[in-house]
Amino acid sequence: MILTEAELLSLVQLLHPHPHQLLGMHPLGDGMGVVARAMIPDAARVELRPVHEPSKPSFELKLIHPAGIFEGLTTQAREVYAYDLIITDKQGRTRVTRDPYSFLPSLSEADLYLFNQGNERRIYDKLGAQLRTFDGVPGTAFAVWAPNAARVSVVGDFNGWDGRCHPMRLMGLSGVWEIFIPGVGEGAHYKFEIRDVHGAIRLRADPYGFFFEVAPKNASIVWNNRRFQWTDEAWLKQRREVNPFKSPMSIYEVHLGSWRKKNIAESFSYRELAGPLIDYVRQMGFTHVEFLPVSEHAYYPSWGYQVTGFYAPTSRYGTPEDFQYLVNALHEAGIGVLVDWVPAHFPRDEWALARFDGTALYEHEDPRKGAHADWGTLIFNYSRHEVRNFLAANALFWCDRYHIDGLRVDAVASMLYLDYSRKPGEWLPNPYGGNENLEAVEFLRHFNHLVHTEHPGVVTIAEESTAWPQVTRPDYLGGLGFSFKWNMGWMHDTLNYFKRDPIYRKYHHNDLTFAMIYHYSENFILPLSHDEVVHGKRSLLGRMPGDDWQRFANLRALLAYQWLFPGKKLLFMGGEFGQSGEWNENSGLQWWLLDEGPYHRGVQRFVQDLNQLYRQEPALWVGDYDREGFFWVDCNDAEHSVLTFMRQTPDGATQLLVVLNLTPVPREHYRVGLTRPGYWQEVLNSDSAIYGGSNQGNLGGVQAEPYCVHHQPFSAAILLPPLSVLVFKSPPV
Repeated sequence: MILTEAELLSLVQLLHPHPHQLLGMHPLGDGMGVVARAMIPDAARVELRPVHEPSKPSFELKLIHPAGIFEGLTTQAREVYAYDLIITDKQGRTRVTRDPYSFLPSLSEADLYLFNQGNERRIYDKLGAQLRTFDGVPGTAFAVWAPNAARVSVVGDFNGWDGRCHPMRLMGLSGVWEIFIPGVGEGAHYKFEIRDVHGAIRLRADPYGFFFEVAPKNASIVWNNRRFQWTDEAWLKQRREVNPFKSPMSIYEVHLGSWRKKNIAESFSYRELAGPLIDYVRQMGFTHVEFLPVSEHAYYPSWGYQVTGFYAPTSRYGTPEDFQYLVNALHEAGIGVLVDWVPAHFPRDEWALARFDGTALYEHEDPRKGAHADWGTLIFNYSRHEVRNFLAANALFWCDRYHIDGLRVDAVASMLYLDYSRKPGEWLPNPYGGNENLEAVEFLRHFNHLVHTEHPGVVTIAEESTAWPQVTRPDYLGGLGFSFKWNMGWMHDTLNYFKRDPIYRKYHHNDLTFAMIYHYSENFILPLSHDEVVHGKRSLLGRMPGDDWQRFANLRALLAYQWLFPGKKLLFMGGEFGQSGEWNENSGLQWWLLDEGPYHRGVQRFVQDLNQLYRQEPALWVGDYDREGFFWVDCNDAEHSVLTFMRQTPDGATQLLVVLNLTPVPREHYRVGLTRPGYWQEVLNSDSAIYGGSNQGNLGGVQAEPYCVHHQPFSAAILLPPLSVLVFKSPPV
């Protein structure tokens, strides 16, 4: 035996951080020959046979320790050479494989340097499980960041889940462990077995895993997510050329598992959803879909917001290729795809990221910085280069491998504030004594810069519920760099208004006008999202006051106000046909309501017509964030709960007058100021009989008269149906 007792013991006890230094083939000193070692616990006999160079010697490796340590040498060669191991196990079965410990590292020093610096933008091509071919040998290169681990092994269905078979090498001071295992191909199940600094053995899923077992199982699966044949080049080209701020954006928010279901226990797959979802979205006229988080998550009732596999679409609905198929099909149908992205926190599952190598690696050690008490989750340590790299590269990954058109970032406020949902004494101030999370701010700016520069046309959207300034302004102006921000204030004020009995609405008129005071401070999206129809809040329809007729009229007025007010639009599934019950992730939507009377189908038809009007009238979107795109005609008639405003193209060529009557009282001869003479066509009336209304209106339009009202040179007397929204289009200039 050439090994020292200490070296042998380090292999037997799996304590050596660089097993490649002892295992594999190595030259003997002074050119005396070569020695080869292997650690194969189930082997009875091991022989070495050269490949590529038949003249090189074959020789047997002798068992030098019952733990499965084999060693052999030859003096007939002075340099190492490529070889196979012929292994006979204790049952007499023979297998042939290249030695995993005979290969050079699959990662370069530059890869590791950039990762430790936080700047390896394609780290998902380096860490995790990468299908590779080295020296003509196919296999998988495994790499994982675990800087405080005493030992890391790859275990899987290819080695009996035995940590003795494939211990990994530590790559310098990078904290990354690596090994290439020949013969491990797509579909292999694996985990990382980590011996932490305390000596505890932990089984961990791959943080960079591309595919996972269906929950509650959690093994990672070796997968090639590059082979899908995309056919959406025309869509991507158009996306790069379009200005999203001056384009229509009407978003249908979808939870994949409950939009439709096969039965109470089974959801449709990604591929099965593609056809009916595309047909429906096109029928309804939405421009985009937004999926609640599609990243792998163990806990289904979290709706995907407690992510355990940041680099994998959830296997609940199929393979990565199946999800790519869905995105590709949506693009071919002219529908954009947004996904919710969750860099704010992660769950405490012991097999995922939490205390990954036995220490607070991805999170903070101090719970005053590292834990969300409300959600029971952990907060990423944005000051750590490798953690920032993990997250920023993940954003690029979804744009790169899955052609995603936008990332809606969840819970941004919880990232920005160190005292978010914390009492005094439960948080630590930043170095300047403030409550701003400076590292999170810098991360968000960095992430936005990368996405916008590397994937032009992709949008980023902040769910940010506070008055943090300049969320949608560039970082060089001091902003966070997001494309859009959800207008949570508009949502709260609007729903607060519409839930009230109309008799009291005149005292809350401000709820509908206040949003314009701050509208131009950000690029807003107006959301009526999943969060507003769960946890006892009731459905949108369920919030509306009055009898059935009034509730549906109120809902149509709410949706019209959302579509006609400045800002892009988002509506959660079910709201478009007036679902009566709260959303339940375990059930499909209440589609059967469409067959019960005219009201639900009327709301659905109304949203369809709203989208059609919205998409065909640039006045409703081209000037969303320009002061020339909107002005109040009259926002002061609180006594009658009537609002009138104008949407127009920035050049004023096309104008749309919007009139809201938010009481159940019809108003005849209600005079409204107009900007120009001629016939103003009534292009939308939420009270139409086809929507379930009382069918009152203005017989197609009104004629402007030279009578000054609301500081306008012309006006018209308009019939305002009860609980209605009317839209009139100006005559051409």
